[in-house]
Amino acid sequence: MRKIRRKPLPQAEARKLRTEQANANGKLVLKSLDVQKEWNRARQNKPLKIAFDTLLEMAGNRERCMYCGDSQGTDIEHFWPKMHHPKKMFRWNNLLLGCTACGRDYKGTRFPMDAGKKPLLIDPTKDDPWLSLDFDPQTGNISARYDPQRNPDPKREMTVKVLGLDRREALAAGHQKTYKQISHLIAEAAASSTADATTLISNLKNMDEYGLLGWCFRGAGINEPPMSSLRTVHPAIWTACVKAFKNS
Repeated sequence: MRKIRRKPLPQAEARKLRTEQANANGKLVLKSLDVQKEWNRARQNKPLKIAFDTLLEMAGNRERCMYCGDSQGTDIEHFWPKMHHPKKMFRWNNLLLGCTACGRDYKGTRFPMDAGKKPLLIDPTKDDPWLSLDFDPQTGNISARYDPQRNPDPKREMTVKVLGLDRREALAAGHQKTYKQISHLIAEAAASSTADATTLISNLKNMDEYGLLGWCFRGAGINEPPMSSLRTVHPAIWTACVKAFKNS
């Protein structure tokens, strides 16, 4: 899971989605709203097609699912599930890009909330996943980030549990492969007296298929070798990387 910067919709499409939501809310009051039928109808029209294209742009050139970061993002996913939260069905800030596995086998309509009715899942367009999640280079799995105060954080735990981030073999294998490539580049730069920040940043961006640079330069990975070595030997390059990957 990587941090996603939400782009604005064109004004015309944003306005039409607000109209769709207002119409759906009216039908909800009249108890005549068929959520799936309403969504299927609207999904064929331009506003949601533009929304889908915008989500693809937000996901980057690999167009990966915004939850697992592994499978191809295939359709619009509702962070707050539309069947149980129809008042958010057409809200732009509730729409993500999802894959079939996350939408069908993992998250689906599962949406745990705390007693205050706040979501216990990470929204990658609003939260920084690597402040809550950790990565194990040995297994390739994602887990809840360790809290030195040992205070339980249900949002971290539930995100890992619901999305199965610690038990998806293909995802773990992809993480391991990508991290091996990333760590090799960082180690080479740390050992070089002629390392160049621009070149390193470009090469790392090309290698990072899973958003692991966020863990390396912003998350718990900052204290792990070879990141710690780069920070010590080349502090200026380290600072440039941190700045470059602040949204990774």
